[in-house]
Amino acid sequence: MNVVFEDGFWAPRVRLMAEEVIPHQWKALNDQIPGAEPSHAVENFRIAAGEVQGTFHGMVFQDSDVAKWLEAASYSLQYAPNPELERLVDEVVDLLGRAQREDGYLNTYFTVAAPDGRWKDMSFGHELYCAGHLIEAAVAHHEATGKTNFLSIVRKYADLIRREIGPDPEQRRIYDGHEEIELALVKLYQATGDESYLQLAKYFIDERGRQPCFLLDEPTFGGEAKDRWFHLDYFQAHAPVREQRTAEGHAVRAMYLYSAMADLARLTGDAGLKETLLRLWDNVTQKRMYITGGIGSQGHGERFTIDYDLPNDTAYAETCAAIGLVFWASRMFRLDPDAKYADVMERALYNGVLSGISLDGKRYFYVNPLEVHPPTAHFRHDMQHVKTERVPWFGCACCPPNIARLVASLNRYVCTAENGDVFYHLYAGSRSEWDVNGRTVRLAMKTDYPWDGRIDVAVECGEPVFFHLCFRWPGWADEAAVAVNGERVDARGALHKGYIRLGREWRNGDRIRLHFPMRVKRMAAHPLVRENAGKVAVQRGPVVYCLEEVDNGPHLADIRLAANPQFETEFRHDLMGGIVVIRADGYRSDPEEWGDVLYRELSGRLRKMTITFVPYACWGNRKKGEMTVWVRQLERG
Repeated sequence: MNVVFEDGFWAPRVRLMAEEVIPHQWKALNDQIPGAEPSHAVENFRIAAGEVQGTFHGMVFQDSDVAKWLEAASYSLQYAPNPELERLVDEVVDLLGRAQREDGYLNTYFTVAAPDGRWKDMSFGHELYCAGHLIEAAVAHHEATGKTNFLSIVRKYADLIRREIGPDPEQRRIYDGHEEIELALVKLYQATGDESYLQLAKYFIDERGRQPCFLLDEPTFGGEAKDRWFHLDYFQAHAPVREQRTAEGHAVRAMYLYSAMADLARLTGDAGLKETLLRLWDNVTQKRMYITGGIGSQGHGERFTIDYDLPNDTAYAETCAAIGLVFWASRMFRLDPDAKYADVMERALYNGVLSGISLDGKRYFYVNPLEVHPPTAHFRHDMQHVKTERVPWFGCACCPPNIARLVASLNRYVCTAENGDVFYHLYAGSRSEWDVNGRTVRLAMKTDYPWDGRIDVAVECGEPVFFHLCFRWPGWADEAAVAVNGERVDARGALHKGYIRLGREWRNGDRIRLHFPMRVKRMAAHPLVRENAGKVAVQRGPVVYCLEEVDNGPHLADIRLAANPQFETEFRHDLMGGIVVIRADGYRSDPEEWGDVLYRELSGRLRKMTITFVPYACWGNRKKGEMTVWVRQLERG
């Protein structure tokens, strides 16, 4: 493991995963949390193994919850060794081995509930999706422990899939409706060196969208509604992937597909695939992404709609979709080294991902709207998906273990070594160790990011070694000050594709100091985003802010920010684990002037007030109430 967190932001969250979240999620998977929706996921494996009697319970993809938990637990063992947790993980892996069929098949739904249904419901059966998550978990387990038993289980399963599915006449020419197996097979290839897994991933990507599409012949195609939102574009199967020009369909499925495409383009040098990805990246991030990094605006189908359709109060913005965007962004950098990918990764991480979990790690949001009015959300049919407070678990519990596995593995996203150089994509107090040009180099970063843009890095190495240290100039930062051993560096002159490249023969004890001043910014949306016309969002550094009723009273939609506000910031150690709070002058109507009148002539009389903004990711951690990201602003006065 190259990176270890030592800061006040990520280190506590990583510890929370190991000490609280992973044990809590294990209880949820075993139906031991009072008031939470039952999971039955572990019990399904016991039934499939023939060790208990019972019926399958849960979603067809219930196995994936266990797989993601195993992946998160494995990652946590790397930075927080825990013999008891490792023993529990080993027991679960052994259970999976006992539940596996003789031919390698491993899926509790199609073993227990639908034994005659193998490979017959690719639209919604999620067979290969579950297989992919098992593979990812096994690779993480192998990396964390060095053990091969889990890897052997999934290789046996992958070999079965390879025999059953493919382009040959005797094989099934199919692919899963929910992408995941593709990126997992790339990981399996990298872990084992077996190129057949890479070729199988390539088959799945090349086959998707080939017409006529076999999915049309499945009885389950179109879902229960059989409406246009569940047609081929829902599955990203409306055209071959290289011909797709816009992000369509189910947002999580799209993110997992694009992640695999980026892996494949990098490993095979496929220029056509890369061109497609660059086109899709621009469409998602410039026309179909919320300011929080949330994606997938429509609840029905959990999907993308059209360019600039980004409603706030009915926003879906599934937590898993933001996590998938992080996965895709990290892979896009490796394919096309550019800071714009890390900028989006950071935006999604600090806002759209962390909003999905409570500060104590025990409650979750599946959906992440940018405006919530509880009485309306509880009544309106088109807001059934909106929760006004986080819940302990979900019947469809894809998001909680997904957050756990991302945060538990976040050290892999902070910085990477590329062609002998070290790139910092994210900033966090941490220590890392690298093999650079045959020499061991240790880097120690100290910072209070994301609350402060000052960053100090110390170099430790036995002998001098030349390489480039590359620091991302965040897209939100207007200025950058850089010094090496106290000597000022021309940051703009050293800038290349968004990274400040410092190339020199580094020596033990060298010091780098960076400063990206954090000023509060009023952000506007593109004029074609209808819902945000005349409104602003407040952002400081990478953090997007919101108003909560607990600070500002009810009827947040009536609040106006002053025309030329003077923002005041304060770091509150005593609030929500330590956050920067923003205050500014604002105005609101006087309800007493209205009485029971529904409409009246505009008077222009407003009451002055102090508006308080808190980080969007932290909303809902104090008490239930209204929330909004976008705020109206006075034009003058």
